[in-house]
This record gives sequence, C-alpha cells and structure tokens, in this order.
Amino acid sequence: MNSELEPLDAWCSALIGRLEPAARRQLARAIAADLRRRNTVRIADQVDPDGQAFEPRKPQLRGKKGRIRRGKMFGKLRTARYLKTEAKPDEAVVAFAASVQAIAQVHQRGLRDRVNRRHGPEYHYPARRLLGIPDTDVQAVGDIVLHHLAGGV
Repeated sequence: MNSELEPLDAWCSALIGRLEPAARRQLARAIAADLRRRNTVRIADQVDPDGQAFEPRKPQLRGKKGRIRRGKMFGKLRTARYLKTEAKPDEAVVAFAASVQAIAQVHQRGLRDRVNRRHGPEYHYPARRLLGIPDTDVQAVGDIVLHHLAGGV
C-alpha cells in the first residue's frame, strides 16, 4: 500500500468494510475513474503530481520540426485506450496498458532507453512522473467515499 494513502485507509476502512462487495466494487470504480481523470488532466498540463512542470523536450539541432515535436508530450498515453482502470471490491487501480508500460516506466523513473526501439541511440530520459496521488487527490477520494456512503453514487 502506498504510504500516502494510509491515513485515508485507516479513516474509511471500517466504514467501507460494512458494504456489500458489489457496493465496494461500485465505489472502487468511481474512485478509479476520478483518479484516471485527474491524472489525465495533470499529464495534459505537463505537471508532475508534486505540482512541478515536466522537464521540456531536448531541443532538436537538426531535422524537420514536425507535429510530434510541437505537440504536448504523452498525448496518446493519457487516453482511455492506454490509461486503464480496474475496480475490485478491495482495490481501485489506475495503470497503463501492457503495450505502453515500458515507455511509461522509462519516463516515470527517468531511465535509459533506445530512442528507436530497434536500432536507435540510447538516451537518458529525465524523470517525468506521469502517475501519482497528491494530497488533493486523497481529499477527492475521501469526498467520493463520503458521497457514496451518503447514498449519492
């Protein structure tokens, strides 16, 4: 479990434990959908969960400046096709699809990878945290739980 969520877990585990599995799954689905939406907006704004701006792309010294370089980073990664949610009675998960997990992990952790998968040069990508749960998201999850327990979901 993420240490950021321990206070929230301690606060609402007894309340959620009294719900039926179907109601817990419905609550988890609502939480996962909200977290995906919040992370999608954050990625579109090019901001880490901490609130810091992503390190910009390295300037290109030669070659054509195309649409890819002018656009925002991670345009496809933030779509619902690649940023998936999973809801079980005991957990809500927001994760990247298996086909793009390697790319997302390189950027999330700031690892070395080949620019072109088969035969490109290696490049050390700066860490750009794509997924995370800041305090505002923890508060939003608490609000969703309260709203659900009050019969609103």
